[in-house]
Amino acid sequence: MFDVAIEAGIIYVNPAAKLERVPVRAKRLTLPSRDQFERLVDAVEHAGAWCSRDCANLLRELAFTGCRKGEAGQIEWRDVDFEAGEIIIRGDPETGTKNWAVRGVPLIPDARALFERMRRKRAGAPLNEKVFRVREAQGAINQAAKKVGIARIVHHDLRHLFATICIESGIDIPTVSRWLGHKDGGALATKTYGHLRREHSIAQAQRVSFAPVATKQTDVIAFPVTA
Repeated sequence: MFDVAIEAGIIYVNPAAKLERVPVRAKRLTLPSRDQFERLVDAVEHAGAWCSRDCANLLRELAFTGCRKGEAGQIEWRDVDFEAGEIIIRGDPETGTKNWAVRGVPLIPDARALFERMRRKRAGAPLNEKVFRVREAQGAINQAAKKVGIARIVHHDLRHLFATICIESGIDIPTVSRWLGHKDGGALATKTYGHLRREHSIAQAQRVSFAPVATKQTDVIAFPVTA
């Protein structure tokens, strides 16, 4: 706009010429701890509504797989491959999956236990039936968060929780990025979760010590001396 004004002879100097772009500070994630998550889901499951258990299962799935809410709502039983140990997230216009991409998300032990438990209860369900009977649970989350005394979270925060737990468990960021469906080789995940790796690394470093360690006599194995 200023350049156009200069060309028109209205002004002679661009007052914004020396202004620099202010970098956007990444928002620090505020996520529930493992214990808080368990208490939150338990409160949702026992809220007494007709869909309470279904809502709790959806929240567990979001946290255990890192799927987007739209992706979770489209998972069918045919997409859960217990033998291969992964869930297939299929890309189509209805899934909410970006770029219509298909990816496999590995079943961590908690996710496998969840899906196996649900499958046992619905053993006769056809393979093309949706796994989750509710598409969202924000109302249940809000009420449960108040009940257990933690900050309000949204569905997408559970995707962040999945990534956080994975990184804290030692999974490298590029691998977590692929599980999340990112196509940038881990650039976004590094920007979003890089501080977690540093914090985890610093915490783990406190376990390293050069102080002499006393060896118990019971830990010493005596070998016979031969000539």
